[in-house]
Amino acid sequence: MGSRNIGATNAYRVLGARWGILVFILDAAKGFLAARAPLLVWRATVVSASADAILIASLAAGIAAILGHMFSPWLGFRGGRGVATSLGVFLSIIPVPTLLVFALWTVLVLLSKRVSVGSIGAALAYPVLVFFLLRHDEHRILLVSIAGAVSLLVIVRHKANIERLLAGTEPPLTRPGGTP
Repeated sequence: MGSRNIGATNAYRVLGARWGILVFILDAAKGFLAARAPLLVWRATVVSASADAILIASLAAGIAAILGHMFSPWLGFRGGRGVATSLGVFLSIIPVPTLLVFALWTVLVLLSKRVSVGSIGAALAYPVLVFFLLRHDEHRILLVSIAGAVSLLVIVRHKANIERLLAGTEPPLTRPGGTP
């Protein structure tokens, strides 16, 4: 129904705020838990692992969750835009820039009344935030690269939204019943 997208915005529009928020939280939790799983496994076992190995495993698991959300094999390799899942992944790994970009997303959505504007704006800003806020982190280049790649993928997944924004036809986020 609606846009036929499996994400939180469509759930909000079709099913209402409660379900849209629940889908958003569950998608973010999926990313968070996927990225957190290597650390939890390492702590639950006696296997020794370096912090570098855990970071790499967390990034790999997180990217797998994002790609699985965007290109679900159960949906013919279609899926959501990956915004909430990416939020969860990066909240687990690098929380400070992630919380700041989530605040930016919130402001952009409130000002524009369009989730796509918030998502695209946050995706554009995120690698820059990671670059500047992690300037003393030994994994800075890796994290900026992954943040940039995921951000680029999120933006590409918003291609139709960008076209509608440029044409002035992107619909605002409306409450169920049609009111903004």
